[in-house]
Amino acid sequence: MVEAVERDEKSDRAVAVGIDDGFDLNDAVIVALGCNDKGAWSSCTEALEAALARFRSEGIDVVARSSWWSSLAWPDPHDPAFLNGVVIVRTEHDPHALMAALGRIEDAFGRERSVRNAPRTLDLDLIAYGRLSGDLQGLILPHPRAAERRFVMGPIAEIAPSWVHPHGGAASDLAALATVGADARPT
Repeated sequence: MVEAVERDEKSDRAVAVGIDDGFDLNDAVIVALGCNDKGAWSSCTEALEAALARFRSEGIDVVARSSWWSSLAWPDPHDPAFLNGVVIVRTEHDPHALMAALGRIEDAFGRERSVRNAPRTLDLDLIAYGRLSGDLQGLILPHPRAAERRFVMGPIAEIAPSWVHPHGGAASDLAALATVGADARPT
């Protein structure tokens, strides 16, 4: 269990502290969070923090989290900028039940899915579920576009640089190579 996430003064990065001995990051369940429409909250930061607070009520325990990263909206950079981050979680949910729980949280935050890539109050994506890989009855794991997104791989590299994407490489390497959201930076 991660007891805390602290900032490394040298690199100014978040680092997970207190992970159980023997915990293999490649067994991690990783969820990405994003917001570029604050909705009823005073800011996207507040909306994302409120979303994390809802995780426990859905049977999802956050054991490590990145800092928040900002980036231009994609594919339309004229839309409001995004705030993104990732968390490593523990849950008894199987991947489909976890996706359903994440969907309930999105719905509670007013997520609308009428237009693809439209601004959203909350976007929750299951990036990885341990070592599962492939099409699991319509759910593709790991997330099929995660490795190309700096706003996903950068936060993963921040808290789990040695995590290995089954179809790519180490998170730290993929973050450096990611082309979508290449402007993403920790806030």
